Amino acid sequence: MDVIRTSPIDLYYWPTPNGYKITIMLEELGAPYTVRYVDIGRGEQFDPAFLAISPNNRMPAIVDPDGPGGEPISVFESGAILLYLGRKFGRFYPSDERRRVEVEEWLMWQMAGFGPMLGQNHHFRSYAPEKIPYAIRRYEDEADRLYGVLDRRLAGRDYVAGAYSIADMAIVGWARGHERQGVDLAQFPNVRRWLDTMLARPAVARGLKVGVERRMNLAEDKEAQKVLFNQRARA
Repeated sequence: MDVIRTSPIDLYYWPTPNGYKITIMLEELGAPYTVRYVDIGRGEQFDPAFLAISPNNRMPAIVDPDGPGGEPISVFESGAILLYLGRKFGRFYPSDERRRVEVEEWLMWQMAGFGPMLGQNHHFRSYAPEKIPYAIRRYEDEADRLYGVLDRRLAGRDYVAGAYSIADMAIVGWARGHERQGVDLAQFPNVRRWLDTMLARPAVARGLKVGVERRMNLAEDKEAQKVLFNQRARA
């Protein structure tokens, strides 16, 4: 396959499951990119320059200097970035409409459920100042349900939407945190097999290493917790 020549893409990033989606995709594409770290534990996501790119004050975001028509374009939200890159490079996002719908279904499943619910699970299990049994049980049960959905989907399949795609890239960063989510993959053998396959991909391994040395110990970093939790609207 011909490689599309493009200027380096600026990736606004911090090493989190959502950030990993984009480093994995860029590594799989072999596309040049420059990492612009956004230290979310120190509030850099609220910098006006970053908000001009990502108005939801969340990373990742990208700026592609070779956007549509040769003009720069910025894209925020990890799912939107994956879709954009898939279209731009013509890889990991099929052109056939039926196959494309499958990929989009599982990408949206991750964006709407598998990420947010596992994030809430991890928050109430690990970071909430008081242990709320109802909340912990609520999100543990939902995590178990979602892993069950994924396990059934992967029965007889190597990847979630047939061929390897952006849907797999979106899911893997969250699934690798199963232990801290209180999920035993012995109950979900298809997920275990798929996760092992994903983590063995060289580009996935490279993507997961980007900025790993910068990861914070959020359980002990009380200042970062103040920044990340209980956010309200800022003027």
